[in-house]
Amino acid sequence: MNYWLLKTEPTVYSFDDLVRDKKTVWDGVGHPTALINIRNSGKGDLVFIYHTGDEKQIIGIAEVISEPYPDPKSDNPKMSVFEIKYVKKLNNPVTLAQIKADKRFSEFRLVKESRLSVVPVPKIMWDDIIKMSE
Repeated sequence: MNYWLLKTEPTVYSFDDLVRDKKTVWDGVGHPTALINIRNSGKGDLVFIYHTGDEKQIIGIAEVISEPYPDPKSDNPKMSVFEIKYVKKLNNPVTLAQIKADKRFSEFRLVKESRLSVVPVPKIMWDDIIKMSE
């Protein structure tokens, strides 16, 4: 199992939208490295949903429920999507400021590559973020 962080602008599609919809196709990703990360994901992987913009916080957890596949809305075969479903909202959101202030996350790609919209999360960091949210 792999762990990921998916960034979304909450005014476009928020975690509450995922709660309402129960599942969605995660699309609209154009960054080449983020697309590679999508293609490296698999059914059963867990993802943090991170709100960008004014919030800058991890808000909840979802699960990848499909293997990655070509984006049906695109003629470009490199464009990939996957489907996710709602798992749970975090007890307490974990902010980017909290993560940046913690030395354990100094090499976290969320911190080092701020433009990356699909970020791998090492298991140890996943567990640390879960603890921070409790």
